[in-house]
Amino acid sequence: MRKIRSLSVVCLLTAAMLSGCGQTAPAASTTTSGTERKPADTPKQAENKPLQVSLAVAGDTVMTDLMEKAVAPDFKKKYEGAEVAVVGTGPGDAGSQKIVEKLKAQKDAGKKEWDIDVAIVHQNLMKQMIDNDLLDKWVPQSANKQYVTSSDSKNSLGTNVEGYVIPMFHSQVAIAYNPDKVKQPPASFEELVAWIQANPKRFGYNGIKNGMSGVAFTTAYVYWKTGDYKTLSEGPYNAELEKKWPDIMKELKSLPATITNGNNGTLDMLNRGEIDMGPVWVDMFYTWIDEGRLNPNLRLKVIEPGLPGQPMYVVITKNAKNKEAALAFADFLTSPEIQAKYIVDKNSWYPGIDANAVMANVSEQGKQKLFKDVTAEDLSKRGQSFPISQFFTNLQSAYEKN
Repeated sequence: MRKIRSLSVVCLLTAAMLSGCGQTAPAASTTTSGTERKPADTPKQAENKPLQVSLAVAGDTVMTDLMEKAVAPDFKKKYEGAEVAVVGTGPGDAGSQKIVEKLKAQKDAGKKEWDIDVAIVHQNLMKQMIDNDLLDKWVPQSANKQYVTSSDSKNSLGTNVEGYVIPMFHSQVAIAYNPDKVKQPPASFEELVAWIQANPKRFGYNGIKNGMSGVAFTTAYVYWKTGDYKTLSEGPYNAELEKKWPDIMKELKSLPATITNGNNGTLDMLNRGEIDMGPVWVDMFYTWIDEGRLNPNLRLKVIEPGLPGQPMYVVITKNAKNKEAALAFADFLTSPEIQAKYIVDKNSWYPGIDANAVMANVSEQGKQKLFKDVTAEDLSKRGQSFPISQFFTNLQSAYEKN
């Protein structure tokens, strides 16, 4: 994703992350699947000392800024004296990989308390995190567990993640287009291919480099051409299915499309009128419009049979130093009120928890903006998942090789 600074409470992530912060944490308490918390419960504070939370965030500056400048200050208002140390680890899967490597190093060193309490990570790293026993099965103790209803909160790219994750949000890729130039936008991949052929270089995407919007488009093209969506997204892995891919990739790359330089590049070229259509992240699209960086007349469409989206997950680490504080913060971040305020209204992301619990708290402006072009019905019918990990890796390699 995308998607994608500093505060007085932030210490630099070094080889011994947060060791110089001078923080005194409440004693960690073990959470087990047999113990449930009620929404009214408050976290324990050892010796009445303030809550301390160490948060690692994979994603771009939008993600880090959201935690540092919005969510953390609100959490500190709710819990007097609380401190949240936020460290951004960088965009994309590479940012999540840094978190995995940090946790695994501490585990392998035999440390009983780890200095990352809560992390926000991409779904592609979940198998690695669970296989290495790096995560706490915290969701049964969450005050919001009844709102965890999405399919990707149970199965993520073929990995069983139930109990380990609550999606912080769901992103969706859609086709952005200029209605002044595209009077009748394509409704399906078949119509889109015909449009691209009739309008050379006016459709742009970033291939599979520098952004997941292009990867999503490439993946959806393969889903459409093969009809293998269910197996590719749910498993089991079957190498035979990949034999179709070389010809499909050659066909895709032969289309007279413009290759952009990333998620931002596609939006930039749309804004400058250098292309008339291209796949974008819905949240980035609306953020750029809000910031005055994108033509507000541009529109969105999720075409048949669909386009992928992806969640970012909230996880608690297995040996978090501040376990009770971590649970308090994770519950705060995934609550209907915070989901409405920051996920939907501020960032135009689709909520990570049950939308029915969130939408009552969303402003009318937020509802109108987020669901104007991409409706809840569109998401239900045409919102796709990315492939399971082995298919996903091989699909990107097939694009590069063919």
